[in-house]
Amino acid sequence: MGLINFILHIDSHMVNIVNNFGDWTYLILFLIVFVETGLVIMPFLPGDSLIFASAALAANPAYNLHPLLLFFIFFLAAVLGDSLNYEIGEHLGQFATEQKHLKKLIKKENLDEAHEFFEKHGGKTIAFGRFIPIIRTFVPFVAGSGTMSYRHFLTYNVIGAFSWVGVCALAGHWFGNIPAVQEHFTLIILGIVIVSLIPVIIASLRGRKKDTEKS
Repeated sequence: MGLINFILHIDSHMVNIVNNFGDWTYLILFLIVFVETGLVIMPFLPGDSLIFASAALAANPAYNLHPLLLFFIFFLAAVLGDSLNYEIGEHLGQFATEQKHLKKLIKKENLDEAHEFFEKHGGKTIAFGRFIPIIRTFVPFVAGSGTMSYRHFLTYNVIGAFSWVGVCALAGHWFGNIPAVQEHFTLIILGIVIVSLIPVIIASLRGRKKDTEKS
């Protein structure tokens, strides 16, 4: 419930973070995005909504957040996070999926969806997957545990990170301080979460349909 509350009311939580931690806010935001994208066991952290809400605050001079510095912080966190996730997949992929304690955290259905998405779209999955919660955390792990070279991976990693952070940050900057958006900020964030989860839901339903047809 604490995480759900943080996601749905991320605007007010962001204000508290900025007021209480000042310049340390940049490090906190970096760590949240880095952990979400870098650790395959943490796919539930609020990347999209966090960038949107942060950019909305940065557009208001009262909060003293620099928009370009925020963009760089989020971009760096996304690139380094995916790179770490790739390395984990490359060196510990087989072990992580077979170790009984980690299997509880790395759900097979999430890995299967990432594999299916990867097989369908190839390397572009790394860039496209940025915009899909859960998928974006598992795709680098899948890429690392497969045959994709890091140089090839890094190209899509940088493109995907730039696009993802850019879209979310610009949306927050342009729309986050519109009075109607501010008054219904919780609904906007909920809408972002729902829309971004649609591809995951569709992939899950298709998987169940295939399993039903096989049986």
